[in-house]
Amino acid sequence: MDTLTHDPVKQPTRPKLLQVMGPGLITGASDDDPSGIATYSQVGAQFGYGLAWTLLFSYPLMAAIQEISARIGRVTGSGIAGNLREYYPRWLSTSVVGLLLVANIINLGADLGAMGAALKLLISGPALLYVCGFGLLSVVLEVFTRYARYVSVLKWLCLSLFSYVICAFVVKVPWDQVGWAVLWPPLSIKPDYLVAIVAVMGTTISPYLFFWQAEQEVEDEKERPGAHSLTHAPWEAPAEFTRIRVDTYLGMALSNVIAFFIVVTTATTLHAHGLIDIQTSAQAAEALRGIAGPFTFVVFAAGIIGTGLLTLPVLAGSGAYAVGELFAWRVGLARLPSQAKAFYGVIAAATAVGAGLNFTSIDPVKALYWSAVLNGVVAVPVMIVMMHLSMRTRIMSGFTLPPALRILGWLATGVMAATVVAMGVAWFA
Repeated sequence: MDTLTHDPVKQPTRPKLLQVMGPGLITGASDDDPSGIATYSQVGAQFGYGLAWTLLFSYPLMAAIQEISARIGRVTGSGIAGNLREYYPRWLSTSVVGLLLVANIINLGADLGAMGAALKLLISGPALLYVCGFGLLSVVLEVFTRYARYVSVLKWLCLSLFSYVICAFVVKVPWDQVGWAVLWPPLSIKPDYLVAIVAVMGTTISPYLFFWQAEQEVEDEKERPGAHSLTHAPWEAPAEFTRIRVDTYLGMALSNVIAFFIVVTTATTLHAHGLIDIQTSAQAAEALRGIAGPFTFVVFAAGIIGTGLLTLPVLAGSGAYAVGELFAWRVGLARLPSQAKAFYGVIAAATAVGAGLNFTSIDPVKALYWSAVLNGVVAVPVMIVMMHLSMRTRIMSGFTLPPALRILGWLATGVMAATVVAMGVAWFA
């Protein structure tokens, strides 16, 4: 990666919208993608309010690991993959990036399939054609739209998440029951319960979010006049760390609050009416039509499309950043296509392969849920590497993690590892 080159980039001619929020907002909002919505819907339908506690429990862990990701990018001026390539054995960086790319492509396929199914529910027509259309639209916008304008579009798409808040208040939730379930959850060691926890944790704490937020901090630094990596401009650190913390913790709060409302909505409607076998977001939307009425159905289905349009570029982009840094390519959404052909090629190829999965015999219903489980499994080695990286003075200079963030980061890593191990033991016991 050429962090020191000065090629012309697609510079904005007007100030960015919503500048008070940045990488953390988009990262948090993109976490509630169609596969995430499917996971939360299935959890709500199958377990009622019984797993709502996981969204509150995971919040500080998720926020901490995302702040660590952002710090890595802002301090070093390189993304996670770039630091892995420079400071760690080749086999390790290749393995981490390979796992990320596989998980991202499966997630892309699942999300595109869910978006196509949702649009078919709304206007009828061929779902596979919609899958191709959404994939093409995402690639065109990501490759040919000026970076600052594209970021603004992504920020406005975050508003689509509030459709699920609307749904929760339309269906009249018994909040006293929700509160009791959160404070005194019905814990279980059954395999399906543990798999559901891994799926929820894998959806909220996902590897692609780590890579994306770190790289967006690098992009943001390059786009802002006078900004530098903190290893070269340590005097910028207090203001930058404050901005990162506010941006990240608010962005992750948005993500988990929306996920909480999805669980609550589907628990109040689907679970309460005995519909416990909901495995896709589109299936959840269709079920809501008969139980909660056409308004809730339309809002829920439209939210799937809006969140998908937000998440597709994050999934494809995070994979392209990781691959590009691994091979020392020129990377960055702020670059013109002619300046980063390989980088944009990975974005197009990953999206195309993801779309192509919908034309195979792979069951999209299973792909949606298991993509979340795969993310939970892949997150563990990635988080271990990140924690080690962020505490090395050689890499982070004088900006290694403060004690509180270090504790939360290792706690998040330990919880993810323990959950995955418990799931494996329950399966094979």
